[in-house]
Amino acid sequence: MANQVTNYQCPACTGPLNFDPETGKVSCEYCGSIYELSQIEALYREKDASAAEAAAEAEKKQEDSPWDESDLTNDWGADGEGMKTYSCPSCTAELICDETTAATACPYCGNPTIVPGQFTGSLKPDFVIPFKLKKEDAVAALKKHYGKRFFLPKSFKSDNHIEKVQGVYVPFWLFDGEAEGTVVYNTTRSRRYRQGDYEITETSHFVVTREGSVAFEKIPVDASSKMPDDHMDSIEPYDYSELKPFSSAYLPGFLADKYDVSIEQSKARADERCDGTLEEKLRDTVVGYETVVPMSKNFRLHRGKVHYALLPVWLLNTRWNGENFLFAMNGQSGKMVGDLPVDKKKYWLTFLGIGMVLSVLGLLLVL
Repeated sequence: MANQVTNYQCPACTGPLNFDPETGKVSCEYCGSIYELSQIEALYREKDASAAEAAAEAEKKQEDSPWDESDLTNDWGADGEGMKTYSCPSCTAELICDETTAATACPYCGNPTIVPGQFTGSLKPDFVIPFKLKKEDAVAALKKHYGKRFFLPKSFKSDNHIEKVQGVYVPFWLFDGEAEGTVVYNTTRSRRYRQGDYEITETSHFVVTREGSVAFEKIPVDASSKMPDDHMDSIEPYDYSELKPFSSAYLPGFLADKYDVSIEQSKARADERCDGTLEEKLRDTVVGYETVVPMSKNFRLHRGKVHYALLPVWLLNTRWNGENFLFAMNGQSGKMVGDLPVDKKKYWLTFLGIGMVLSVLGLLLVL
């Protein structure tokens, strides 16, 4: 009769241990070792206590090692000369540009009135990725995006509306560091065979442990509260080989958003993206099993440098029937995301038309 399978590993060979109801003991089918249940339970209580202590210590070390901001500076030098700012009274966006660039509307909320002001420093960006795609490319992509939407209201497609697309350098924090840790998985592997009149499924359970580390460089977290995180995630990635040291020479004709989400406020999202990268890499090494379920993980982050960068985005934010709709396109790669309205009247007329056609066809089939 099949034994009940536990998630314990053999102390001798790390193979899975099986509980035998007849003897009340656990045994390893690989090396043949037999243990009292109390022995194994005591061993695992000790391991769990050690793991909890190690996790607490690792968490304390992480709290004591913040991201390194030492390379950031608010000294703009010559780059600060000839700069000006615009503030949006509607969404509070604060935008900077060179003195030759005029801003007529807020690219985030579409407000047509933004107020010019005097430029003041704040942090100077370390890097910038220059716009690679022109406004014509963004307009063409937006028209193509519109063309695929059958239920888009006709009035939403006007050329005057599309021409409002604006190039904006969006602020990002870029995080360097390393993540290391361990994940324990519960996995299964099954085989099926016939025995007389019976079809038997035999499932083997395994505890698989993976341990490793991954170095990461320039993990991006957008530093603008006006830009939805899911939009920025959707238009990634950027090619960081094209990062340039910041210069105001890249600004003419474009706006640049000043960060309003601090490094401290971005820390949790940066940590989550770093942990997620390590977890994905470790999971990719667990192959050859039918099911793989993570049971526990213990990760540690070694936080490194933080950089401040401006990345290119083509934006169009507009209102239609009292709702906001945002189009965003990666100004380097052309990858895009867009929120679009639906012409409800056209949708329901189409739905009813299809319903009537199907009803007639059904009636004809019956007759």
